[in-house]
Amino acid sequence: MAPSTSPDLHEQVIVITGGNSGIGKEAAIALSKLDATVVITARNAGRGADALSEIHRRSGRTNAQVMSLDLADFASIRTFAAELSDRFDRLDVLLNNAGGILSERLETAQGFEMTFGVNHLGHFLLTELLLERLKASAPSRVVNVSSFGHRFAYTGLDFADLQSEQRYWSMDAYGKSKLANILFTRELARRLVGTGVTSNCLHPGVVRTGFGSNEDTRGIEWLTVKIGSPFYVSAARGARTSVYLASSPQVAERTGGYYVRGKEHRPSRAARDPEAARRLWDVSEQLVASSGA
Repeated sequence: MAPSTSPDLHEQVIVITGGNSGIGKEAAIALSKLDATVVITARNAGRGADALSEIHRRSGRTNAQVMSLDLADFASIRTFAAELSDRFDRLDVLLNNAGGILSERLETAQGFEMTFGVNHLGHFLLTELLLERLKASAPSRVVNVSSFGHRFAYTGLDFADLQSEQRYWSMDAYGKSKLANILFTRELARRLVGTGVTSNCLHPGVVRTGFGSNEDTRGIEWLTVKIGSPFYVSAARGARTSVYLASSPQVAERTGGYYVRGKEHRPSRAARDPEAARRLWDVSEQLVASSGA
């Protein structure tokens, strides 16, 4: 998976959403070691500051930064995008890493179902807002962290109930949001042909992180995570494919792919539906516009 020599990312700017914990933090450490300027995002200022200190210590570099971002609030996303563009004149990699699973149906600040809103819709808006900067910095990359869990949505997206208002089950909502990540990746790749910006996604493995912690999950979901945790891979190992797609010259010109353990794999049939990908893009634009935020 890794190139024969480590890439030099000096002068590159890389944004990692949710980079204050788990595989996002491990990716930030690895990319900082390659001399990139890494910007991690965090909802909680204290956790963000703690993560930044650890990234500096473990990477041996002090070029990482932390910025506030709440993907459950379009206003926060717009503020972050504006501040990032003011702070940096380039953006080489956008690593859409943040995500979660919730036992109960909750809503974002704009009233969207939280799992869909954070895992897909928030990243959709963030990517749109940063797209011109990515194009201006080309060659550049968008990397979306999806999951094998997209296969839970074996019948595809239910466009009549994207907000899970008729029926909510955590694994179903999670699977559909991860399917949305892949469909978004593929449609973005199609739209970016000829721009020098690539778009790829990945399954990081079943990773031992704070994902699915008892802050977010209870009952059977929490028990499943707890029982399975001894068999999960470490966060550092889970971050490898994210780092590979964000930095390796071997995939610099490859786009629209779904990667597992550093190799391109074929996602589910539902994830390969180009009409669903186009429809999701159009619906996502409409939802963002309808929010008024």
